[in-house]
Amino acid sequence: MKYKIASSILVASLLISGCAIKTERIDMNNDQAGQVMGLDYRDFNEAAAKAVQSLLKSGALDKKDNDRVVIAISDIKNDTMQHIDTDQLIKKIRVDLLRSGRAVITTAIGSNVDSMNKKVRELNDNDDFNQRTTTKKGQMIAPEMSLSGKIIQRNITMDDGKQQVEYYFQLTLTELSTGLAWWEDEVIIGKRGSAKAVAW
Repeated sequence: MKYKIASSILVASLLISGCAIKTERIDMNNDQAGQVMGLDYRDFNEAAAKAVQSLLKSGALDKKDNDRVVIAISDIKNDTMQHIDTDQLIKKIRVDLLRSGRAVITTAIGSNVDSMNKKVRELNDNDDFNQRTTTKKGQMIAPEMSLSGKIIQRNITMDDGKQQVEYYFQLTLTELSTGLAWWEDEVIIGKRGSAKAVAW
């Protein structure tokens, strides 16, 4: 009896392991897998790339001395049903802008503050540190422009029972000295599929 039970358990284990889904690596540069109703890395990459290209073509970053514009990242609001980290979009935009050679991003102020900016200034007048190597007052560069935005989601039920989900990536570049928006754009990504598919 014990032998039959052990044999049954072994057979069941083999069947389960044989039906298990195998893990595969994703070619992040050429992912041919099916789309999902929610936002994935492909959507963030596409939205960021289109926004940066639009910004670079707009002339808003052109300076007479060919110097780079100092940009602070303001709030990028998530107005979707998904618990997404907008830093995923911001990081891609920051990387593309830095690679363009037309802008630099300050981490001293804004939504992506590097706390080391403040900590290193606490070394002033600290006898443990060579004061010639510490950061002095008046060396930080204030931003000229601010990049802000919002991600909006709209769910629409279609006549055939399917659902359509639209994602709006809205971005604005503001000149901080005047408060004027020098560039704005909106990248829209739409998806259509089963009403049973989860979009959050």
